[in-house]
Amino acid sequence: MYSIPLPPWVLEEISKNPDLVYTDKSGRRNPEYISLGCDTIPLLRGRTPIQVYSDYMRSFRDRFRDYLGDVVQEIQVGLGPCGELRYPAYPESNGTWKFPGIGEFQCYDKYMRASLKASAEASSNEDWGRSGPHDSGQYNQFPEDTGFFRRDGTWNSEYGRFFMEWYSGKLIQHGDRILAAAKEIFQGTGSKLSGKVAGIHWHYRSRSHAAELTAGYYNTRYCDGYIPIARMLAKHGAILNFTCMEMRDREQPGNANCSPEGLVQQVKMATRTAGVELAGENALERYDADAYAQVLATSNLDAGNGLGAFTYLRMHKKLFESDNWRNLVEFVQRMSSEGRRPRLPEWDSTGSDLYVGFVKGKNGKKTKEAAVV
Repeated sequence: MYSIPLPPWVLEEISKNPDLVYTDKSGRRNPEYISLGCDTIPLLRGRTPIQVYSDYMRSFRDRFRDYLGDVVQEIQVGLGPCGELRYPAYPESNGTWKFPGIGEFQCYDKYMRASLKASAEASSNEDWGRSGPHDSGQYNQFPEDTGFFRRDGTWNSEYGRFFMEWYSGKLIQHGDRILAAAKEIFQGTGSKLSGKVAGIHWHYRSRSHAAELTAGYYNTRYCDGYIPIARMLAKHGAILNFTCMEMRDREQPGNANCSPEGLVQQVKMATRTAGVELAGENALERYDADAYAQVLATSNLDAGNGLGAFTYLRMHKKLFESDNWRNLVEFVQRMSSEGRRPRLPEWDSTGSDLYVGFVKGKNGKKTKEAAVV
């Protein structure tokens, strides 16, 4: 697993003010990403996190200006941990969380607590702003082990709805702020923008969808959590990039209440409703024909949006073993011919996702090249 930490100067600021990062109810700090609770507060040497993100994007634009809209067709804007629009509710790298635990809410730094308090006071329920849910359990528990997430738990009470609207609303507002800045910065470059949403498929079959709730997606038996996210992305003309396109329900452990197929279908319908383009990728390294067949099945338009693009994970020496390579070649051919897009011409000047075309070398000679991205 590849890790890109926050810059040293940011980590130095965090050492002075630990509340800059996400915090769980036990006080564990997560230095993977700056808490969205301080998005608009000038805590980073006189700048707000949104200003720092904007400065970084301007620097990227200026440095790679000659490539934008040509070589760089799409810019995936980082919106949270691992680049995904979510809270770090399931920190796996340090052993805190293991699949298929429900995770924990990340709203206990002082800036998130202040926001919750203000929201509760505005709703005339001051007591609701004292803390997050007291009965939401621990990282590796199951929904039925908790008072909040169990079948008839407090997630579906007036308090539960208030808390989840605030928690998920803060996340969407965070994405909106960053994408608004990105849209302004990259306007006119010709590059599309996209944002990644995590594929949290475990406990999807439960009423509360506990693992999605702790990550900030207010998606339950009675509430669609992906339409508001899709609409936020659509507002900025950004593509919704989603994962677990290769997964099948029957491949998942029975006790985890998984449904990656149901989740993907829901997101496809949400993007169609919001009028936003959908792109996808596989969540795990897979080289077998069954996984490719599932991607083909989810890429069509039979229900909800089809895929506008697909990112294959990943380039690895296993990919070039004979059977694996043959599977990939057949998959690419079928995505090109059976997908909802026409077969690509030999000269592809539009930068399609499967590119087969000519690249001019320094000597001016045209060289045929194919790339799977």
